[in-house]
Formats: sequence, structure tokens, C-alpha cells
Amino acid sequence: MRMGYGLWQEQIQKLVMTPELRQAITILQFSSQELLEYLETEAAQNPVMELEAPDWLQIAREQKDNRERKSIRESKGVPIESVYRTNQSLEDHLLRQLNLTKADPKERHIGAFIIGNLDSNGYLTLSAEEIAEMKQCSQEQVEQSLRLVQSLEPTGVAARSLEECLLLQLRESEGVPQEVFQIVERHLPDVAQGKVSKIAAALGITAKQTQQAIDLIRSLDPKPGRWYTSETPEYIMPDVVVERVSGEYVVLVNDRAMPRLHINDFYRKILEQQNDSVAQETKEYITGKLNSALWLLKSIEQRRQTLSKVTEAIVEYQKEFFQQGVHKLRPLTLKQIADKIGMHESTVSRATAGKYAQTPQGVFELKYFFGSGVATNEGDSASAESIKAKIKSMIDREDTSQPLSDQKISELLQREGIRISRRTVAKYREEIGIPSSMQRKRY
Repeated sequence: MRMGYGLWQEQIQKLVMTPELRQAITILQFSSQELLEYLETEAAQNPVMELEAPDWLQIAREQKDNRERKSIRESKGVPIESVYRTNQSLEDHLLRQLNLTKADPKERHIGAFIIGNLDSNGYLTLSAEEIAEMKQCSQEQVEQSLRLVQSLEPTGVAARSLEECLLLQLRESEGVPQEVFQIVERHLPDVAQGKVSKIAAALGITAKQTQQAIDLIRSLDPKPGRWYTSETPEYIMPDVVVERVSGEYVVLVNDRAMPRLHINDFYRKILEQQNDSVAQETKEYITGKLNSALWLLKSIEQRRQTLSKVTEAIVEYQKEFFQQGVHKLRPLTLKQIADKIGMHESTVSRATAGKYAQTPQGVFELKYFFGSGVATNEGDSASAESIKAKIKSMIDREDTSQPLSDQKISELLQREGIRISRRTVAKYREEIGIPSSMQRKRY
């Protein structure tokens, strides 16, 4: 066998990751908000680029009109957090009340320190001993200031445990039966597990009385500080809008909130000059920046087309969802969409990651439309989300004195042609935050 060195030519196919290609991939992954920030950064570094700000006033007016046109059915799905959460921080809210009290300066000073050590849910994170040591005072002074803070709104704030938080709220109410206090003090774990009969036997009261006491306890707020935040609320800017026009669904890429990208005429005219008044080095610099701007424009347009194609394919596949709701959502994979539009699976993944669609059914992340499912008797399949919706609907209609077990729900779904095990029902039920049948039982 002869071995040696030599030179030869060989043709191979290889994808070269150029800076332009890397930029196009990056832009495809951006959400509308991220793309807006990226364009602002690029414009600051490229004098050839000019950004024309969007008409935010007009956009705000249109959004207001859209909100006013929403029906009562649509508004039912708004999370309570988005309705009642305030931009005022819990600390500011409590300090304002503390400064209006007639307590002496020392007591208010310790109280302010206590307020500064509450967590986001309103619980005190330090013990009285620790506070006394830090503030060089007695534990009695700490306890006195703590009682002052606990007297402020929201009721239950500055508690050191869930039990104390609930008791503070109960003590503010009139006519609370004694057994309610006893359940909070001795049987909270049993309440969480729905052991009504065990609690009733321990307290010597009826199951109905116990159930009424538990209902009162569950009406209390275990996290009184959660409605206050120092953070600025975030709003979702839909990347695409799906609208029904003359019975058909139309996909519109939401680029109205994007600034318009233009080429500065001053630099364009410099390049058009044929004389030697402009240095060649300057022309080369401007040409480079111009090419960067043009490539950016091309990448943005490519992102728009890809996002439009992917969303149109999703809408076509999930048409029944847009017409009838989540219970008609079908299982869907990235590969199915990729094959349909002739793109690579990774491209579809980048195009849907972090993107949101405004639809007649609400605002959803595009990833929401992808998911596994279970087989049906017809040889088709049902998505996990649609099955969760069916499970929730069944439980909403159940007789609470005899709640449906996971096995019974499994049997009912199988009668509808959905082959699903008891274990999968339990998994889906837990994922949508519904307690077990024992915990749902009413007396």
C-alpha cells in the first residue's frame, strides 16, 4: 500500500453561515417587540438608516375601539390578575398608611423596617428576634410595631405563616363560628386534602357545618400582597392577526407597530456623485452601510413572508378551532407545517417561538397550536388542549355531592370516542389546576 502527500480538487456541498444569513435567522426568531428594539439599535449604529416611528396614537385608538367592541362572552376569560393588579408597590401602599397612624416615631421606624422585609405575597421574612437584634430594640417593641403593620390594609399582610395570615383576616370579620378558627389552627393540611369527614369527627360537628367553614376559609386571600407590584405591566403585541372576512380567515402580519425603515437621501446622493469631491474611502464606507441596511430590509421582508406562510398553514389546519373553540383543537407537529409549506422544521420552530396571534378566539402564542394528542375510535386524534377543555366542562357540570372520579371521566370520554386512560385524565386535570374528586366533594 503506497502512502504519500498530494493536492487535489473536490466539490462538496456545505452551508456557510455568513453574517447576513446569521442576521436573517436572528431576525426570524425575534418577536415584534424584540425586532423593534433591534431596529432601534441598528439605526443608532448605521447613519444610512432612518426609522419613521409608528403612529402610536392611532394604534392606541384602534386598540381601544377593539376592546370596546368585545362581547361579554369574550371578557369572561380575562384573568382576575389583569383586572385587579395595581402598579403601586405593596411597600409604598403600606408606608403611606403607616405615616397616617398616630404611633410614636420609634414604633413607625420599626414598622417601616418590617414593611421593607415583606415578600411579594405580603409575608414577613424575618423573625421578631432578628428584627430586634438588627434595630437594637426589644422583642416587645417589635411585636408592638408588627401588630401596627398587621392592622393596615390589605388584611393579612405581615403574617409569618399561612395560618397567621388567615387568622388575621378572620378576626376582622364578625360572627365567624368558633370551628372556623379551630380548623385554621389545627386542620389546614386536612382542608388541602379535602378530608371533610375527618375534620367533622375531630371537631364534633356535622359534615355540612364543616363544609361551610371550609368554604369561608377558602374565600380568604392566602397571598394578600400579590395584587401589588413595583413592576411595569407587560402587554403582548400580537405578531399576526387572524380575522374572519366573508366567511374566510385572513392572516395579516402586524407590522403597523413597527417603525418604517428608510435609506437616508443625503448618503444616497453622495454615492450618485460622479466627481472626485468625495473620497473613495468615504464612498466605500457609505456603500458598506447601505448594503447592510438593504440586507436588513430583505431579512425583515423574509421574516414577514415566513411568518405569514406558517400562520396561514396553522389556520388552515386548525380551522375548526377558530370556528368553534379550544375543544376542536387538533394535534399538530412542526414537521406537518414544515412539509406543507416546503420549509425546514427548524425554520418553523424559529418562526413560531415567542410569537403571538390575535384571533377571534383570543390571543394565543403560536406554539399553543402545536401539541400531542390521543387517538380516537375513528382513527383520528384529539389534542391535549381540547381534551383538557372537555374535562373542565364535565367537572363544571358535575354533581358536587358526587363528583366525577378520574376513572369515570375516562369512561365518559371513551364513550365520545376518545381513548384515554385514567392516569392521563389525572395528569390533564392536575395541569389545568383542578383538584381531585375527594377535594371537590360538597356536603
